[in-house]
Amino acid sequence: MTELDRIDRNILKCLQADGRMSNADVAQKVHVSPATCHRRIQRLVEEGVIQRFRAEVNPVAVDRSILVLVGAVLERSTPESFAEFEAAIVKFPFVLDCHCVAGDFDYFLKVRARDISDFNRLHRDRLLTLPGVRQLRSFFVLKDVIENAPLDF
Repeated sequence: MTELDRIDRNILKCLQADGRMSNADVAQKVHVSPATCHRRIQRLVEEGVIQRFRAEVNPVAVDRSILVLVGAVLERSTPESFAEFEAAIVKFPFVLDCHCVAGDFDYFLKVRARDISDFNRLHRDRLLTLPGVRQLRSFFVLKDVIENAPLDF
């Protein structure tokens, strides 16, 4: 991977703020030609610095207003039990994020649901059936203070 210079970093900052910004607008903001800007963005994509471009959807607009963080503790801490859990959790579209963590939990999940009844159903019928789960603890988010903040570098 190539070392990121000031121009690369400024391009990344522009695209984090607005992924739909035109190449010409990015080029103007970072003070390079559109052709140079395009080449740099392509290189950043090819090298995996930019992983993807996607739309950020308002959860309320698609009836997923409840956000719940779920801590999961597995029965055993073995590579096999972790692999089995991970293979199962990726099949659940209502799980936005899943992180293997150190501390009191083995995993933290970020779950979106329609309402508390919908989450209760997902918890009972899906999350509790995950392989190797000993305990789940749910934390209902009352307010988003910071979410999906751009990386600072």
